[in-house]
Amino acid sequence: MLELDATTPANNMIKESNETTFMEDVVEASKTTPIIVDFWAPWCGPCKTLGPALEAAVTAANGKVKMVKVNVDENQTIASQLRVQSIPTVFAFHDGQPVDGFQGAVPPSEIEAFIQRAIALAPKEDNGLGDAVLAAKEMLAEGAADDAAQTFSAVLDEEAENPAAYAGLIRAYVVLGETEKAKTLVDSIPPAIANDADVQSTKAQFELAASAADAGEAEELIAKLNTNPDDHAARHELATVYIGDGKMEQAIDELLELFRRDSDWNNGAAKERLFKIFDSLGPVDETAKTGRRKLSSMIFA
Repeated sequence: MLELDATTPANNMIKESNETTFMEDVVEASKTTPIIVDFWAPWCGPCKTLGPALEAAVTAANGKVKMVKVNVDENQTIASQLRVQSIPTVFAFHDGQPVDGFQGAVPPSEIEAFIQRAIALAPKEDNGLGDAVLAAKEMLAEGAADDAAQTFSAVLDEEAENPAAYAGLIRAYVVLGETEKAKTLVDSIPPAIANDADVQSTKAQFELAASAADAGEAEELIAKLNTNPDDHAARHELATVYIGDGKMEQAIDELLELFRRDSDWNNGAAKERLFKIFDSLGPVDETAKTGRRKLSSMIFA
């Protein structure tokens, strides 16, 4: 059996790049297909584990995302420009810009979620039920949640693992106040679509809304922080209040400030909540993309 290591591209969806070809291989190529960039080195132990895992996930995506490997020892200028200070470091590029990333070896579930977020950046192919899903989304946006729920359900009758319809039905139930039905769907997401970006986003939205249900008053929490800016519990709760009010940008700002002050507080609660917000907003949302870049700069600084 062929064993891949960090230096062996798996197929034509995976290639090596350098300072001469990086613009073409990554910046320009990412304008049509999301590109995963893996910064590695031959002496890096974790790279030898992460590299093949990334390659396997990219290969399984069957062309929906591609991967470029950059040896930092041979391409220090690129690594410096992207503030790569330890390896492995991985970025997802879309439309010429890094929009997501992580550092260090991560478990397979996080690799798969990362790849799915990258895939979601590209236009999705119509599976034959796209018109019905689009119509249901328009119904939901116009306030006809009951009609939307019926349409999403009809799509799922035809294709039980249609991720857009599954996510749409959860949202429709939430709008209708059918919280228990929504929760049942969230708790029983089919494994085949569990890592779909739209499903993950909807699940994160539902979980964030549930967490904000018992949050306190913003004015009281702001007063606490004015008295003691290092009251991390108050800052975390204030972010939760903002989430409940739909003020995601303010919530992100508070959580970034909490992460800056104490990244390890409450077992990394700020980072965990930030990722939940980013998932809820989706990979193409500008607020999420800006927040991810700010968080990445703090992590890699």
